[in-house]
Amino acid sequence: MKTWNRKDLTGLDELSSGEIEFLLETARAFKGVGERSLKKVPALRGKTLVNFFVEPSTRTRTSFEVAAMRLSADVVNISATASSLQKGETLKDTALNLQALQADVIVLRHSSPGSAKFLSERLDSSIINAGDGAHEHPTQGLLDIFTMREKFGRIEGLNVLIVGDILFSRVARSNIFGLVKLGAKVTLVGPSTLVPRSFEKLGVRVVHRIDEVLGDADVVNLLRIQHERQRKEYFPGLGEYTSLFGLTKARAARLKPGCLVMHPGPINRGVEIDSDVADGSQSVILEQVTNGIAVRMAVLYLCAGGAGIPA
Repeated sequence: MKTWNRKDLTGLDELSSGEIEFLLETARAFKGVGERSLKKVPALRGKTLVNFFVEPSTRTRTSFEVAAMRLSADVVNISATASSLQKGETLKDTALNLQALQADVIVLRHSSPGSAKFLSERLDSSIINAGDGAHEHPTQGLLDIFTMREKFGRIEGLNVLIVGDILFSRVARSNIFGLVKLGAKVTLVGPSTLVPRSFEKLGVRVVHRIDEVLGDADVVNLLRIQHERQRKEYFPGLGEYTSLFGLTKARAARLKPGCLVMHPGPINRGVEIDSDVADGSQSVILEQVTNGIAVRMAVLYLCAGGAGIPA
């Protein structure tokens, strides 16, 4: 695949393996921009991006903002508390008004699954999904996969553990869709209440004891507990969770030397991961954040009409 034919990115589930590879190659080309003294290219000069975040965010919103500015786009940030949603306006009407204000790209984070897809079918502006409820978070999935690919030179055949709250995690779903399409062997690990066997239909393995699989992993991607989307009965106490599934120093000592430790953030230190492990030599958590800029540059560039991988 040498061109991109979509105006939107609402999920990785809808993409082919070729489209995912093309996004990753485009991101690789853009990563070099961040290594220059002048971190800017004119690819989206004259375009306007609106970051429309109905749910809170630090990394994702800032990353999209930095990515857009590096592409020379104009950026407007809107939160739910500063929008007319507070006055009863519908999401569709708010988005149509942003389009009428000549927004070329709207980056949407929303608590309702399918909200980005809903807008993409009704607006001419490009819609980028920055997380829709517990459905998908495609750019996080892409940056995770990009980081793995950068370190190993491939995705096919990698043993990837995704550990924690899978049931409520949009990050997990995007990782699963992307990794399986590119040939990784994905194992989901966590309490049975948060990692039901129904996920096996997506082409992954489900395990409820982390110590059975930790030693074979090439990548361990740890997820934050999604307290805001859970009911209390889904989740054991924090101490119990850490003892059963946390990447403690003792567990980390059993990882293969080249195994990557990943986390989409924000980290709950001492819960899903020990601080020394999060800051250790196998951790690529901050590299994920840096790679997120290149990935989002690629997504914005292509969805806004970029004509192929930049030179």
